[in-house]
This record gives sequence, C-alpha cells and structure tokens, in this order.
Amino acid sequence: MTDAVEEKLKLLPESPGVYIMKDDHGRIIYVGKAIVLKNRVRQYFQSSRNHTPKVRAMVSHVADFETIMTHSEVEALILECNLIKKHRPRYNISLKDDKSYPYVKVTVQEEYPRVFITRRVLKDGAQYFGPYTDVTAVHESLKLLRRLFPLRTCRRLQERPCLEYHIKRCLAPCVGKVPKEDYAAMVHAVLLFLEGRTEDVERELQSRMKQAAETFHFEVAARLRDQLLAVRKVAEKQTIITGVGDQDAVGMARSEAGVCVQVFFIRAGKMIGREHFLLQGSEEESDEAILLAFLQQYYHRAAFVPREVLLPLELAAEEKSLLEVFLSEKKCNAKVQVHCPQRGTKHDIVKMAEGNAGKYLADEAMRVKQAMQRTRGAVEELGRYLGLKHPPYRMECFDISHFQGAETVASMVVFEDGIAKKSDYRRFKIKSTEGKPDDFLSMREVTRRRYVGLAEDELPDLIVIDGGKGQLSSALEIIRGEGGHADVPVVGLAKQFELVFTEGNSEPVVLPRRSASLYLIQRIRDEAHRFAITYHRKLRGKRNLVSVLDHVVGIGPKRRAALHAHFGTIAKIKKACVEELAAAPGMNRPAAEAVHNFFHAMEGRVAGKLETEANIDKKE
Repeated sequence: MTDAVEEKLKLLPESPGVYIMKDDHGRIIYVGKAIVLKNRVRQYFQSSRNHTPKVRAMVSHVADFETIMTHSEVEALILECNLIKKHRPRYNISLKDDKSYPYVKVTVQEEYPRVFITRRVLKDGAQYFGPYTDVTAVHESLKLLRRLFPLRTCRRLQERPCLEYHIKRCLAPCVGKVPKEDYAAMVHAVLLFLEGRTEDVERELQSRMKQAAETFHFEVAARLRDQLLAVRKVAEKQTIITGVGDQDAVGMARSEAGVCVQVFFIRAGKMIGREHFLLQGSEEESDEAILLAFLQQYYHRAAFVPREVLLPLELAAEEKSLLEVFLSEKKCNAKVQVHCPQRGTKHDIVKMAEGNAGKYLADEAMRVKQAMQRTRGAVEELGRYLGLKHPPYRMECFDISHFQGAETVASMVVFEDGIAKKSDYRRFKIKSTEGKPDDFLSMREVTRRRYVGLAEDELPDLIVIDGGKGQLSSALEIIRGEGGHADVPVVGLAKQFELVFTEGNSEPVVLPRRSASLYLIQRIRDEAHRFAITYHRKLRGKRNLVSVLDHVVGIGPKRRAALHAHFGTIAKIKKACVEELAAAPGMNRPAAEAVHNFFHAMEGRVAGKLETEANIDKKE
C-alpha cells in the first residue's frame, strides 16, 4: 500500500458514492459503488485472507484511488454504470463488446419521423429499441417494417418526390402526398409493432381500413388491408408465454467457455425475441454478483424497461430493492418488479432461457474446439505426416507470379499456430529474370534474399515452396548451400494434386483427403498465391499507366511517377482539369496542358470513330 493510499483512507467520507481504483500508470482498473464509502473502500486494504484471488490481484496493483460522493445509492449505481462503460476497467465484470450493439431508432421528435438502425443512444427526443446482438435480424426486421409501413428514409425533406416514392416505398410526405394524420398513424403502428403489441396494431389497422372503405378511399383501404395481413402473419409466429404483461426473462449459464446471459423479450404476453450476452472478468465471481452486474449494465443502456424482470436466482434483499428503484426511475417512475419465480409458466420460461444460454455456451465451446483442430491440431497433424521432429508452428510459404516473364514477383506468407500472421508477410520484385520466365531462377533469388545471412533462431519450423521437385531443388540449392541452413525442413507442394515433395525422397507424401493438415497446407498455398497475384496486378497497373503517359510530350519518368502517386489511376488523370494536373508535385502548367490536351484529343478520336461507324451502319 502506497503512502498516498494510506493518507486517503483516513479521509474517506461516510456517504454513498463511487470509488475508482487506479494502477501506477494512472489507468482505471476497477470501479465500484458503496452505501458508505469509508467502510467499503477500507475493506479492500484490510486482511486479505477473506479476499478472492481476483480481489487480491486487483489490490496489489492499486497505487491510488478516487471517490465521488452522491446523494443516494441509486445515483451511485447510475454513475458506476457510466464509468464502467466509459473506461472498461480490467477487474470489473463487463458486457463483451457492448459498444457495438445496434438499436432501432424512431425519430418521433421530427415532423415526419423515420426508422433506422443506430449504435448511439442520444437524449434527442427519439424513441430507441434494443440493444440487439444479432445485427442480421435487426436489418431483416427493419426491412419488414419498411415494407409494411412506407415511412420516409431521407435525412432531409426533399423539394420533390424521390425514387422511393415512385417505386412505392415512400408516401412522399415531403410534398404533401400523404395527410399528416395518416403518417402519424403509421408511426404509431410502427412503435406498437416494435414493442411487440401486434394485437393493438391489428385493431388499429382494421379500424382504419373500415373507415377508409366507408369513405370510398379504396386505394388506402387496400394498402391497409395488405399491412393487416402481413402483421397477422408475423403475429402467428409468436408464441404465447404468460398471457399478459411485459416481461424480460433472464437465464444464465456458466462453463469453461465463459458466462452467457440470455434474455427473452415478452411483450403483451408474447415472446417477440431474444438476445444473448457474453460477460468478461467473471471467472471467480459468484452467480449472484455476475447476474447483478449484468442487470445493472444492461438496463442502464436498455431502451425499454418492462414492468417485470424474471430472474434465475434470488438477489439479496438490499440489492433487489436498489435494482427495483433504479429500474422504476428508468421507466419514468412506473413500478418495476424483480423476482425469481419458483413455479408455473414464469418459472418455465426462465428455465427455457437458461437452457438456451447453456446451449449457446456448448456451441461456442464446440466452435473453439473445431477452430483448434483447424489450426494447432492441423499443425501437429501435418508435422506427424511429414515426419518432423517438432510441429511446424511457424511456416513460411513462397509463390512466384508473372505474365509471360514480365513483372515477375514472389510472395512470402507466414502462418503461426495455423493462423495467418499478415504483419510478417513479404513481397519481392524479381530482378534476375527480367523479360524471360524462369521460375527456378526466380525461386533461387527469393530464397537467397530471404535466408542467406539469416540467423538460425530466426528460421521458421517449415518452409513450403509452391511448386514441384524443380522449384524445391532450386530452393534447397540456396538454403542448404549459400544459406548454410542444414536443419530447417523444406517441402514442395505440387499444384495439381496437393502432393508434398520432401527432401531426398522420390515419392511424394500424400496427405489424407478431408484431413485438417491437407486443408491447412491448401490455405497456406492459396494465401501465398493470392498475395503474389495482388502484388503482380499492382505492378502491371503501374506499368500500364506509364505506357499511356509515354506518348505525352514533356512528361518524363519523374512526372509520370508524380502523376501516378498523386492521382492513383489513369481514369482520375483523364478526368482532372488543367489546374488539378498542375497541382501535382513536379508538374507545371505547360506540362498539365499537354496531358489534358492529349486525353482530350484521344476522346475526340474515339468519338469520331464511333460517329463514322454509326453513319456506315445507317447507309447499310
């Protein structure tokens, strides 16, 4: 404990508030709340026998702390949630990737509201629904909503109807094509739909449809009828759970894969959706602590709070009471109940949520296991098939690419533990085969540049040459000869049947079909090929650009390079005006005019040729 901490412990207030623990670099590592700051903070620095390993580790890193006093424990809870979301302290339980969850926003504060997806919740008068973890499902829901209710999508009202109106995806409120009352009714239906109150939406649509039919507005009635049928179709997919009311049923599961919390959204007695959340920093925490941390962080940023929250286990009376007050304030002082049902339908739905959370963790564990089989497991398997002393955890693969001997390049890709390490990739422009294709000579050059003079401890565990016996022999000639590396394994991979040629063996190694080791070596080979082709195309693009500019009087190699660096493509140079061309480094106005006039003349010749061909066609 530092002297600064000891001095601050003597000055702690006896009021509710938030405490912020910091390490010796000033980073916030833990945020907590307390009814009495003096008692709670001092507990951390007393005898550590009763502390969990996580708390002991956290306290050992505390070099300083701060406190913020609040008027009540509810204020402390809100402030704690804000600080955890902002600073993401290392020792706090936190929702994984909580910044990335999308919301559906309805801009009810605008004259003609819009509906769209956002990742920021602002206090701007709009209504928000979410958060959601399944982005695809959110986009599908929004697509359905726009099909049912053609609200405007433009950010600003236009002066005339846009394409959306002409393809019947908008009613053009910008030019008064739809009465304000009808548009407001659509927005109200959208809000009810997002809240899961499809029965209210059906009643409202049916009432408006009948009214439109009675007043002989048959086109409007037909549109309302189609909306009604679509809403009923959606409602049929929802299962009645509890009969009445808005509820969130929370289920939690723990395994070696982590902690998952599943939330079922029940609105007006129907389950309208579910979301799962992963929590970090929860390995040594109790189930109650994890659940409480989740509820505080989730509902702190949730756009909707139901009247009832169903939990898988009981919370301490004090924490439960505080949570209910917090949620009631969040719901504009409407009463919110938090409890753990012991029997009946509510108990069953919580158990269902728990089962789904467990299923997600089991699937996640299986996914991790399969990923390990594709990566580290595949590496170990490949080592066994090739007879290596050690698994090839670091592999370097080479590929040659050229076009009839021009712009010959080589690529080197690196895989570590079966995963591509793109930061170590290298590419080589081959100089020894300029103008004539020679893969063997190219392979000797690239392996010479890579391995001659390289220290033994920097060598990979396996070198893979994309090619058969010839390329392998060329690489070995350099690696074993000039390089002097006698022990590093080198293999060649034939392109046609994925046959692996090893040093000193006339017969190739045939890896089993559908084996993880075969898929791994195919991935490495394909990645080397992709990387080489990408570089080759880039060089060809530069060459083609230069070849066009070769014909411009007054444009030499330096100005060609400057134009390429400044504009990037030939198309952009063609579109540039004289002033823009002159602004490029190394260019002046006469040179810019020469380039501009050259491309202008080229366009004129092309246009004249097309006109001549058209006249000939007419005569025929």
